[in-house]
Amino acid sequence: MSEVRFSRKTEPQVSGPTVPWVRTRLRTAPGTAFWLALLVALTACLAAAFPRAVDRYEDSGLRRAAEQARPDRTGVEVYAPPPSVLLTPHEREDVLRPGLLARQYAQVRAEVPRALVLDADQSTYGVRTTLDIPVPDPWLPRPTGKPAQVTLVAQAGLGAHASITRGRLPRADEDVTSAAPALEAAVTVETAKSLHIKVGSVIHLPAAGRTLPVRITGIVTPHDPKGAYWSTRSILRTSALIREPAPSVDMHWLGALLIAPEGAPVLLATPGRPERYWQLAPSEEALRARDTPALRSALASLEAGPALRKVRLKIDGPVTELTEITGQTEVLTDLDEVLIAYDRSRESVAPLVAVAAVGTGTVAAVVLLMAGGLTADRRRSELALLRARGASLRGLTGRLCAETAVVAVPAGALGLAAALVALPEGRSRYAIAAAVAVTAVTCAALPLRAAAAHRVVRVHTGREDISAVRPSRRRTVAELTLLVLAAAAVESLRRRGTSGAFDDLVSLAPVLVGVIAALVLVRLYPLPLRGLARPAARLRGALAHLSLARAGRTSASAVLPLVALLTALTTAAFGGSVLAGVQEARDHASLLAVGADARVETATPLPSGLADRLRRSPGVSELSAVSVISDAKPENGAQSLPLVGVRPADYAALSSRTGIGAFAAARLPDGATGGTTPALASTATARTYGTRPFPVLLPDGSSLTVRITTVLDRTPAVLGSDFLIVNREALSPAPARPTTLLLTGKGLDGTSLRKAAPKEASVHLRSEEREHYVDSPLQTGAEGVYATAVAAGTGYAALALLLSLLRTAPERTALLARLRTMGLTRAAGRRLLILESLPQAILAALGGTLTGWATIRLLSPGIDLTAIALPTAEPDAAGAELRMDALSLAIPAAAVLLLAVAMGVGQAWWSGRQGSVRELRAGDAR
Repeated sequence: MSEVRFSRKTEPQVSGPTVPWVRTRLRTAPGTAFWLALLVALTACLAAAFPRAVDRYEDSGLRRAAEQARPDRTGVEVYAPPPSVLLTPHEREDVLRPGLLARQYAQVRAEVPRALVLDADQSTYGVRTTLDIPVPDPWLPRPTGKPAQVTLVAQAGLGAHASITRGRLPRADEDVTSAAPALEAAVTVETAKSLHIKVGSVIHLPAAGRTLPVRITGIVTPHDPKGAYWSTRSILRTSALIREPAPSVDMHWLGALLIAPEGAPVLLATPGRPERYWQLAPSEEALRARDTPALRSALASLEAGPALRKVRLKIDGPVTELTEITGQTEVLTDLDEVLIAYDRSRESVAPLVAVAAVGTGTVAAVVLLMAGGLTADRRRSELALLRARGASLRGLTGRLCAETAVVAVPAGALGLAAALVALPEGRSRYAIAAAVAVTAVTCAALPLRAAAAHRVVRVHTGREDISAVRPSRRRTVAELTLLVLAAAAVESLRRRGTSGAFDDLVSLAPVLVGVIAALVLVRLYPLPLRGLARPAARLRGALAHLSLARAGRTSASAVLPLVALLTALTTAAFGGSVLAGVQEARDHASLLAVGADARVETATPLPSGLADRLRRSPGVSELSAVSVISDAKPENGAQSLPLVGVRPADYAALSSRTGIGAFAAARLPDGATGGTTPALASTATARTYGTRPFPVLLPDGSSLTVRITTVLDRTPAVLGSDFLIVNREALSPAPARPTTLLLTGKGLDGTSLRKAAPKEASVHLRSEEREHYVDSPLQTGAEGVYATAVAAGTGYAALALLLSLLRTAPERTALLARLRTMGLTRAAGRRLLILESLPQAILAALGGTLTGWATIRLLSPGIDLTAIALPTAEPDAAGAELRMDALSLAIPAAAVLLLAVAMGVGQAWWSGRQGSVRELRAGDAR
């Protein structure tokens, strides 16, 4: 246990009774130790949870990206060319034997870089035909008269990845040759259904100078149809209807026949040109966002690098003239493209998350420093007395550090443990480093503050009022340096935005703006107090004058609380505006995708009474019926575009309510002028056809001559960038019949709308479309971090104000006790404490609101919320900008004012209960 023992160097050491320093301090102020431990534990938990939360949502986003890309893109395929015709028939058959392929499969897996973790259960190998083989059997379906085609696949592990529905698995002799008279095969349930195949069916394939009968011995059901074993090449599990290349309109069926691995040599007799392949499936569970650089490097090595050379050496052997003629083993995968797309999204989200993290971290650090400063100010007399009695500055700061560490280190460890338990996934070293940083700042705050205040031994200090102390030159230089850094960060963010390389200065921009504003407000703070002091002195009563005088005598160390308040309020406003911008971008994107609150459409005209039925549905306020002709052909008919027939009044009102392509109904008059119908058009259509009249051919054979009079960017009825809009009265009766109903209203019920609509109609709701934009873990994770930043910023702002008021609480309590002896009532005491605390609270609230507003206005041009708000593949994802959110500005500021008032009322009530005797004792420590 650390002990206090003071001695002079010139005097001999005298042993005597010692006092345990740390134990004595903890017993003296257990409440202070408890609240400090709670603050450290909470802050350490948040700091340690942040990197693990980021790792968790980034890893989940990568796995979701791989899952959505499907195995045909994420799988790694190693394939060798068909056996050379220069080899003997026996050698060509041995190349396709399953024993050799299994050994080569093990060698290929051994050469895969460690960064690429494989799923052994879904990885496989085998032999397949590279050319589809026509089947002359007439009993197979022929949609347009073209015979069906099959591909033969001898893939290992069929029995482990499928269950037998009917029949049995195919068999083949181990020494079978290409001259075998027959072959057995199995098909999946879906292939059997499409091609009308049954157990016992015989499919005749052309072979070398003969016909090769393939008997179907079994029908199997895949265990995991979406897994890499079956979905790397989906033809294995599902047959496909193939369309012939244009201008032919013929179609034919293509299915896969699954043969035993031992029967692979028989494929040499077919015209299918069999090839060997080794199918490597990456493990989705092992994908980590932090490993993407190493994984991309591993894939590059496999596709065209050292790993590919090693694989070729294992399969093809040394390079010879024969291998140069027949070709070498190749590796193909699209996993690298999936990783590149994911990295692009992650790099767009990371700077936005960093802005919130840096802001909240800065406020938390300031609050920890304030906690240490509060303790140092409370113990100023004690520490000054110790210094006067001979305590060295080094010994004093060391004991203060030990005293704080006894409380902070266990609390930091507890917060770290809570974060690790709450978030079991993610890297631990960053979480440990964050918790250690929080603990170190806490341990250093009190000793450093005490060292700065007691560097020179003195008992009495002069006035340190904020209105009396003039800023030093060092402080002026420091403030100017921060001003330059803030200006550079803001300009950098405005010029290049948050996309691209991560920049720490850009992430600090909102914090630096808040810090500069705090320093400016501290400089200006005495001015309004001096201006109000003289008018307040002429008022009746002493409360206003006394409260202003007390507010003006605030210590110069009040800079740090104001910095904490403004930084916290700025961060909260910034984070809240990000969340509001994300919500607005998603709402707007869902509105563009549907065109209204609900959309009912069919390819054919809707029933005549449907519009009236839907108008009576719950929640429907307005309805616009339009006819959408998707294949109208302008001019010579080479190209087609959507032509929309509308009722001008209804459709203009809809466009105005939704804000999509608003126009005046008078732009679409009822009659034609000189045989030409006025039309509204998109920008692209107007650029193509201009303002001259041109004919439009409709599907029913009628035509319409239109002239573009108004250009719109978008329109609710059409989702694309090309359209024409005309009055429905100008169309012939058949095309004029409505095909689409656009509904607006609140609380629309999708079930009732679908029940009222015909079966062939498709019903889309804006609310349902809105839900599609929040299914990405990368987006929801970043949004959650921002929500946490807003909550934490508001909480730390309140805590900063609380610590600031607690610092001067003893002085206010003593003042209140003295004034009560002079006749001050309890109500007047409450008003005095409230009025005394209001100037700084109002300054912080107004300053925080203005600073948050200015920060958002300054930084919004450089911040794009697309990556956080909308899917990466969203075609119209532009315009997701940072926007002002009034609630994010008002709520934290109002909370600061309410907390200041509550603190004044609470202190007045508590001091009234305690009485004034203790505060009036001479010589008692305050």
